[in-house]
Amino acid sequence: MAKYGMSTTVAGSMDAVSERIRASLKTQGFGILTEIDMQKTLKDKLGVEIEPYLILGACKPQFANRALSADRSIGLLLPCNVVLRKTGSSVEVSIQDPEVMFSVVDIEGNSDLEKLPMEAKQQLQAALNTL
Repeated sequence: MAKYGMSTTVAGSMDAVSERIRASLKTQGFGILTEIDMQKTLKDKLGVEIEPYLILGACKPQFANRALSADRSIGLLLPCNVVLRKTGSSVEVSIQDPEVMFSVVDIEGNSDLEKLPMEAKQQLQAALNTL
């Protein structure tokens, strides 16, 4: 896995694993704001065939509000992307690492932001761990 994400591989269909990660994220207070079917998009726009590949935009409103209240530009880093990619009879589920994403933000001395990336990472990792 790339150094900017957390990942696990789960046996099952895309639909089943998608339902499981959505439920896990919901338990942690995250909702899904966006959904991009990359397999369909690339086929429709470019005629390119890839494996089933879904990008979910997950957001926890409390975290988003804290981040945006401290720095309106942080919207460029939101939402947290969750990628589901079919690999044989399994699905790889990857979630971007908020600590890595926020490494581009000057958060030192900003008490509203200092702990946010770590808190978000812990909760996203907890969702991933339930799979």
